[in-house]
Amino acid sequence: MTAIDLSHASQGATSTAGDVKEKLSWKLPITFSVATLLLLFFVMKASGDTVFRLNDHNSHIEIPDVSVPAVATLVVFLVLAAAATAWSYVSTLGRGRYGRTGRILDVVATLAVGIAVVFGFLVFAGAGSTGAVTLTSTFAITVAISTPLIFGSLSGVVSERVGVVNIAIEGDLLVGAFTGVMVASYFHSSILGLIAAPIAGAFIGALLALFSVKYGVDQIIVGVVLNVLALGLTTFFYGTLMSGQGQAIFNTNQYSLHPIRIPVLADIPVIGPMLFAQTILVYIMYVMVVLLTIFLFRSRWGLRMRACGEHPKAADTVGIKVNRTRTLNTILGSAIAGLGGAFFTLGNGLGFTENMSAGNGYIALAAMILGKWHPLGALAASVMFGFAKSVALLMPSLNSSIPSELVNMIPYVITIIAVAGFVGKSRPPAAENIPYLK
Repeated sequence: MTAIDLSHASQGATSTAGDVKEKLSWKLPITFSVATLLLLFFVMKASGDTVFRLNDHNSHIEIPDVSVPAVATLVVFLVLAAAATAWSYVSTLGRGRYGRTGRILDVVATLAVGIAVVFGFLVFAGAGSTGAVTLTSTFAITVAISTPLIFGSLSGVVSERVGVVNIAIEGDLLVGAFTGVMVASYFHSSILGLIAAPIAGAFIGALLALFSVKYGVDQIIVGVVLNVLALGLTTFFYGTLMSGQGQAIFNTNQYSLHPIRIPVLADIPVIGPMLFAQTILVYIMYVMVVLLTIFLFRSRWGLRMRACGEHPKAADTVGIKVNRTRTLNTILGSAIAGLGGAFFTLGNGLGFTENMSAGNGYIALAAMILGKWHPLGALAASVMFGFAKSVALLMPSLNSSIPSELVNMIPYVITIIAVAGFVGKSRPPAAENIPYLK
């Protein structure tokens, strides 16, 4: 290569670097700005005091209610969010010049805005109300609502990390709820129902793997068809087996799971009842999040999974059976979602009803995307969705001027934002929805 060629190449590299450098992402500053304006609206509209109830009726420790001035508290949250917003603009314009310290401050700013908005909303909702904001109950309900979402999002992480888009999470949840309560009712055993639910989910996963991995059918289309199939089958069998006289045999809540209180830990104020007075399904979820986080990034199994999802040809050259790995992990992911579906029936002490999953599978997919295909990120996003729903349930007891219907929209608005990618750049596994033909 001549000196002239080298000069042109150097200029081209400099130009490319300059083009990349000019690209700025304003998503985080804009998001923080909207949050700050929302808190400013709360400050302008709030009045009176907000009462927080920290005591749980099952706790052995009595904690008096805490009353805070709504406007003053909201001003503190507003200042906190404004400072975080200012830093986000400085960090964005700095183009990464602050290094590791800047990244840490970005995380701190995100947490600060999140806490300010969540508790600011609670303060505003309870301002001047005759009722109290029951934090313990709200957080406990949050865990209960989030549990099937967490199972569903973990299912998506397992499937998509290996290169298979699992739109059928909705169907997995539905057949898990149906099979769990049917088996538990017929055999008079909640444990058998708990075993049957993931098997039913695995059956849906096997169909997904059969058509998408073996025959190369578009994974999204297969997932949608399987959701319709699951809805049709469960609706048919609900009408023929579980209604009328069959309800006492196949659809009773008599054999549901009961909460298990962990001694000492369950008596910790606020967080004790929330985390340590739940059913065994919730404890399984805790363990699954930890194990999946470790094994996905610190084990041979996880490395093979991610290799099949990112570069299947390279994985094949080192001896990994790509399609076999995809098939097994797709079935495993669907089994995880099926187990989560059992929470709708066995975990809540309810009988099965038509379309019981009610779109939670799609919200779980959004939580997985928002969590950037990471178990901990999926956990955080699922809890956020669950908290929004639990707050909507809290609204009527506060006599708040905020319509509960408006609050009910929050999870779905967040879903749209997550799928649109506004919250940040989310890069899926490179080879997902691409059949591997050897």
